[in-house]
Amino acid sequence: MKKNFNIIQIKGFRGIIYVAFIVCCLAAGFGWFPGWVCMKIWNVLASNLIQIPAIGIIQGMLLWGIIAASYFTFRKEKLVVCMKASDELNEEELKSVFEDLKKQAKDDVFLRNMLNARKAELRIKNLSESNIPGVNIKDVSNPNNYNEPKEKIETK
Repeated sequence: MKKNFNIIQIKGFRGIIYVAFIVCCLAAGFGWFPGWVCMKIWNVLASNLIQIPAIGIIQGMLLWGIIAASYFTFRKEKLVVCMKASDELNEEELKSVFEDLKKQAKDDVFLRNMLNARKAELRIKNLSESNIPGVNIKDVSNPNNYNEPKEKIETK
């Protein structure tokens, strides 16, 4: 299990401004500026060497995209991107995660409710796996009434 998670939180208007700034910087640094350089080089070569039409910034950005795509396509080292679904956590890892949550969430109502739901889920799982004769576990959840218990244990 990975213990070092990087979480990006965007809070309020200031966070939106930061995200917009980062997106603009990335677009300018990887798109507009190299496209502008390609446009200038093309236009200098077009006016001095051969008679071909000049291009604008959009065509320069497209030229930059063609150059970058060609580089990644024809280079000797191959670029490999692997995607796979993450493995599920086993019971020991889940217990360690929930123990950490308990330490951090003494005052957080949402996390306390989540922990209580996990405890109930484990209790029901243990009861259903134990196969006690005469005990049936049924889900009698009613979406119209949230005050009723979600699980009931019936005995025969």
